[in-house]
Parts: sequence; C-alpha cells; structure tokens
Amino acid sequence: EDAPSELSQVLNVGYLLIAVGAVLLLIGFLGCCGAARESRCMLLLFFVIVLIIFIAEVAGAIVVLVFQPLVSTLIENIGQKTVESIKVNYGSNADFTGLLNTTMEGLECCGFYNFSDFTNSPFNVETGKYPEPCCQGSLCPEEEASQSNVTGCFFRIEKLIEENAVVLGAVALGIGALEVAAMAVSMTMYCRIGSK
Repeated sequence: EDAPSELSQVLNVGYLLIAVGAVLLLIGFLGCCGAARESRCMLLLFFVIVLIIFIAEVAGAIVVLVFQPLVSTLIENIGQKTVESIKVNYGSNADFTGLLNTTMEGLECCGFYNFSDFTNSPFNVETGKYPEPCCQGSLCPEEEASQSNVTGCFFRIEKLIEENAVVLGAVALGIGALEVAAMAVSMTMYCRIGSK
C-alpha cells in the first residue's frame, strides 16, 4: 500500500502477461477450429493475426538495435530513480525494503550500483550500517562494505543478460520459425480448402 509508484509497474507486467496469454489462447483456438472445421475465414484470420505479431516482433527487434544508445540512457534514468527510492524508502517502507532485500539476496548483489546507494537511507541513518547482502552475510559499517567487493544489481543483471544472450536469441529465432511454419500451414490449408 505504501510502496513507491515505480513498483506499480511490476504489477502492470503481470496484467500484460495475462493479456498476452488470453490473446495466444484466442489465436490457438482460431487455428485449431479453423483446421478442424475447415473454415477458410478462421484460417485466414489466424494467418493475418500471426503475420501481424511476426511483423511487430521484427519491427521491435529493429527498433532495439537502432536505438540501442537510447537504451543506455533509459537504464541510467532507471538507476537514478532506483537510487533515489533507496535513499528515501529503504528501512522506512517495509514492502520496498523486503523487495529489495529479496532481489539482492537472489542476485547476490548490493544496491543498484553498489553499497553507496544506501548511504543516508533511513536504514543507514538509523543503524549506521549497511544491509547484509552488501557485507556478505551480516550488517557492517561503511569500511567493511567498501571492502566486500559485492557488485551492484545492475551489473549482475547486465552480466546475466550477456551470459544468456545466445539462449535468448535462439529462443527468439525458434519462436519466429514456429510463427512462419504456422503461417505456411494455415495458408496451405486455406488454399486447399478453396480448391475443393
């Protein structure tokens, strides 16, 4: 309830995934029913929807590649907002503190950039120490936190993406190939039904 407004975006991602799931269910229903009932209208509609999705995915990939410099600016802005939220909410807002602690423990990182993100946060002002993930398992003063060499969560996420870039690319290509195959099959059936 008292969570910062930025965290509401996490909730929106959940709603987006539900909507995407519903659309995929509808598309699958159109394809299956169109094939089973030999309905040219359903097959054509299935083909058009999958084609639109495929074009949108290709356009999205091109936009990401072309505007890659803007992505770094966007990430920098997100970093500034996150650090500002840490300095205001960490230690005073239980939801924010719990979410950040869980993230740091899961990724084995500290803050967005490093331990200094927590300097002058309510937690740091009250205790004079830094969180456990920044100190490798126990609360510690600034000297120990600076010597612990725990990386920031941004750099851990960046490293995870770099390590899994090949897998992500392969999955994207696989999905694209499935979409092209689905379009080919639906158009083949559409043409065969029309020639009967």
